[in-house]
Amino acid sequence: MSRGNLIKRLHRAQLYGILDTGYVKESAMQEVTASLLEGGVDVLQFRAKGYDSADVIKLIKKAGILDLCHTHDVPLIINDFPSAAVELGADGLHIGQDDGSLEAARVIVGSGMIVGRSTHSPEQAVAAMREGFDYIGFGPLFPTPTKQGRPGIGLEDIADVQSEVGKHIPVFCIGGITVGTLDAVLAAGARRVVIVSALLQADNITTTTRSVRNQLKHLT
Repeated sequence: MSRGNLIKRLHRAQLYGILDTGYVKESAMQEVTASLLEGGVDVLQFRAKGYDSADVIKLIKKAGILDLCHTHDVPLIINDFPSAAVELGADGLHIGQDDGSLEAARVIVGSGMIVGRSTHSPEQAVAAMREGFDYIGFGPLFPTPTKQGRPGIGLEDIADVQSEVGKHIPVFCIGGITVGTLDAVLAAGARRVVIVSALLQADNITTTTRSVRNQLKHLT
């Protein structure tokens, strides 16, 4: 996908899924990816904490994840590993607060990929926008096993971040969001969300993903 098309898709996106090795066995990655895509995720990130770049490349190739994403016209984002993103020909990279600057990432991935940043406060959100990131994750809103030891930041700042940052780049609220808490997150001002364990651990991933997707349809 061209960068222009990727940016357009990103701005239309409402549901961001993450294929997380903390929840998904290697043997199930292809099946889970297909279920998330069929359910309607707009963007899919591959996250593999505790793995190295070579492992990430191997896992994604073995499960055919990039091909599945492109068959469904969904961008694939690689978490943490810029060199893996380049070798795989992925659509984007996502980095955390401690993973260096956008400029340093661009040296590796070039100008064609979309690059996102994790942010945990309104100040970090604004800083990421000004630095030139294509989108941000904002959270964790609630305590989550994927970020042990990090307290939830709550819902109070969502509306302000959406107003100040969201009019320029997409803001995806993240962290412990479930089917049960989604309405409260949306009522607080969120327009885009990342949902991880609530989808990956659902009895029927496709049905649950589709249900969440339908809750987001009325948002702009």
